[in-house]
Amino acid sequence: MRIIFIRHGEPDYERDCLTPLGHLQARAAAERLQSEGVEALYSSPMGRARETARYAADQLGLPVTILDFMRELRWDGHPWDTADALPALGWDLTDPLWPAHPLYADNRVVQSVERVETGTDEWLRSLGYVREGIYYRCQRPDDGQHTVALFCHGGSSSAAMGRILHLPFPYVCAALHQPFTSLTILRLSREPGSLRLPVIELTGDDRHIRGLERL
Repeated sequence: MRIIFIRHGEPDYERDCLTPLGHLQARAAAERLQSEGVEALYSSPMGRARETARYAADQLGLPVTILDFMRELRWDGHPWDTADALPALGWDLTDPLWPAHPLYADNRVVQSVERVETGTDEWLRSLGYVREGIYYRCQRPDDGQHTVALFCHGGSSSAAMGRILHLPFPYVCAALHQPFTSLTILRLSREPGSLRLPVIELTGDDRHIRGLERL
């Protein structure tokens, strides 16, 4: 199975919707998805993600299922700025004990990340993948290559991808940047009964919107 994470288009955060440029980006992303063999669409419940998903729904003729756990993270400070600050403070970004760091210990983002991680495992279970340790066992009845697309946010997708790949949240924030409507694709084994680590097929690809900012 392939999971395509798509960050929402350029937003108006105050109104939780897309800007005019964001709508153009969302349309371009939908056109890009036509060649990906997407069978199901999912979205965060937040307005900017749902508006982005709507273009793909219209283009592909598919309904959108809302995943409440993928709503954007709540934090004190900013996940990317905080992650970038950790190396200068002598902190190892690969340390799994990151929630204990003073920059995170009393930060509500920790609970938000836990919410996404728990929801991600439940969602993957519904798709036929059960977590065992750091791996996922394929319990699907067939070996077909199915593809789903999830429209969400930079923070919640970083938390979800960190869970799937067994990587600390700050590390993912620092290493996997996601421009607006960029595609990041993770591929899980399609062999029934297999127990494997997912593969990173593509990350942060925004070729479909390059040049739009000049229109």
